[in-house]
Amino acid sequence: MSLSPEGHIGSFVAPLHLKLGEGEVSPRRLDLLAAVRQCGSINAAAKQVGMTYKAAWDAVEAMNNLAGQPLVVARHGGRGGGGAELTAAGTWIVEAHERLKRLQEAFMAQLQGDDDIHTALDLLRRLEMKTSARNALHGTIEDVREGAVNSEVTLRLAGDDCLHAIVTRESAHEMGLAAGMPAWALIKASWVILAAPEECVKVSARNRLCGTIKRIQEGAVNAEVVVELAGGTTLAAIITEVSLESLGYKVGDTVCALIKSSHVILGVD
Repeated sequence: MSLSPEGHIGSFVAPLHLKLGEGEVSPRRLDLLAAVRQCGSINAAAKQVGMTYKAAWDAVEAMNNLAGQPLVVARHGGRGGGGAELTAAGTWIVEAHERLKRLQEAFMAQLQGDDDIHTALDLLRRLEMKTSARNALHGTIEDVREGAVNSEVTLRLAGDDCLHAIVTRESAHEMGLAAGMPAWALIKASWVILAAPEECVKVSARNRLCGTIKRIQEGAVNAEVVVELAGGTTLAAIITEVSLESLGYKVGDTVCALIKSSHVILGVD
């Protein structure tokens, strides 16, 4: 949404960061602009927003450079000493920011009682998540069992599938892990071991998730095997081409994914 009086200064995107060229101005810097307008001084504005004098000047210079034109100019001398004031462009940005904040507050107030919108926004946030782990599985924490050093966390995935993860007790406390809390399980595909159901009756891996091979992507050295679990969740495993050939896996075969609980990384919002 373009908000420039000439149509080319910049654009605002939620949560009210201002994009100028290739850079981005944070809400704190926007607050600094508003404080300069109110106080007429960089020093007073810095104190108002909790910045050091140097950090405030650095922020002003950065914003001026990003905008490609002055947003703040210094006043020197005079009976009252030096000061600072916003240019027309700086004033326009502050006023646009204030209008957008009011609009955003009104918009969020309308969403408070709309559970469908909250669910949709939560799903959109999940889809935006980026991770280097091939498997990013969403679920709900079912149980947290504390030990002297580590805690075992049980995560319920879609359907009846469960994952068990071992995290340090300190990490569990810092993350606030508790039953009923949504969480992510991140698992590298190379950490997933595949075996036929009859071959993994007794294994040391805490997690044993069985399903059907949905897709096999072969490569020069390794192959990616995607398994669809009983609950509908898919899990990718990387195995060597030699292993794929010796095991004779093909699409539609039933296999079990073995994952050590210490290889499950948990994440929360």
